[in-house]
Amino acid sequence: MPLPRCQLKPPALPQVFRRLWAVMGKLQSKLRHSTYKYSRPDGRIEEGVQTKASQEYSPAHVDSVSVVATLSSDLCVSGGKDKTAVAYNWKTGHVVKRFRGHEREITKIACIPKSNQFFSASRDKSVLMWDLQGSSQPRQELSGHAMVVTGLAVSPDSSQLCTGSRDNSLLLWDVGTGQCVQRASVSRNLVTHLCWVPREPYVLQSSEDKTIRLWDSRGLQVAHVFPTKQHIQTHCDVSVDGHTCISCSSGFGGEGCEATLWDLRQTRDRMCEYKGHFQTVASCVFLPKSMALVPMIATSAHDSTVKIWNQDTGACLFTLSLDGSGPLTSLAVGDITSLLCASFYRGVHLLRVDCSRELELQEVAAF
Repeated sequence: MPLPRCQLKPPALPQVFRRLWAVMGKLQSKLRHSTYKYSRPDGRIEEGVQTKASQEYSPAHVDSVSVVATLSSDLCVSGGKDKTAVAYNWKTGHVVKRFRGHEREITKIACIPKSNQFFSASRDKSVLMWDLQGSSQPRQELSGHAMVVTGLAVSPDSSQLCTGSRDNSLLLWDVGTGQCVQRASVSRNLVTHLCWVPREPYVLQSSEDKTIRLWDSRGLQVAHVFPTKQHIQTHCDVSVDGHTCISCSSGFGGEGCEATLWDLRQTRDRMCEYKGHFQTVASCVFLPKSMALVPMIATSAHDSTVKIWNQDTGACLFTLSLDGSGPLTSLAVGDITSLLCASFYRGVHLLRVDCSRELELQEVAAF
């Protein structure tokens, strides 16, 4: 079961550190440790420990970061408990713009492809649309859910937005007009994440009822329900080709704490599982195929680790421990060599994937 919110409140000491970082600006490089376990073609398992230096920038947020998303090749947008969405140039370490309009914590962010626009969802039950090049005020406010909004997904053609909530409902919106055009509800379907299947009219959804659902947006009806898991499904992602999807689960002490690969084509069955985290896995993403010779996925968890996995075999290829960061809440692919990771205590981390020799994941900056 998820811990009560009161137990997830960051302790006072990290809050003090965040304020100090905001005043001091750019800090000295800090050492971070990582371990890897790499399965070679000859069957041998390589293990090792590496120490790298990372750059600390002034934090973009003054409280825990809940979500990070990629807006363009050098810009990301993050949101969190400080009720602020921040557009950040993760290559230079500079804040581009801050967006304030929500009354409570920002829970999700969804960017409109090939544009300067994005949506943010909040515990205040609202969804706001923002434009990086426009006014500091939201372009649209979408209100229709009765509880916290926990899912956002923009259609591939950018014409529609699908939202989900803990009120058991999904809403489909016309992006151009801001009008709700479809509404659907399933009992006990507490939405945790949404993502749109590329080039298809389908939306993938994870839920606290331990299931993964595939919705047909043309009538906003459930097209398929995957076999029920043993734990809450916290997040989901779809591959670029739209053939497979992954979901991840809650857990503790290694029980649950896993990611699962599913087939979206004919069988729609479980294809592989990725086990190795010790606490709830909060985020999972497919990595670009250009990163390595084998297809890979990445996961981040409340145990402060990011893991890279061989998508086909389930082998853990690398583990990076972000010490002092607390629970890791969100992952986003920056470019073909970079990952962005949001955390409770140390803001957003910039991670670099290096496959020049053996696979390596290292933290290069935090902001």
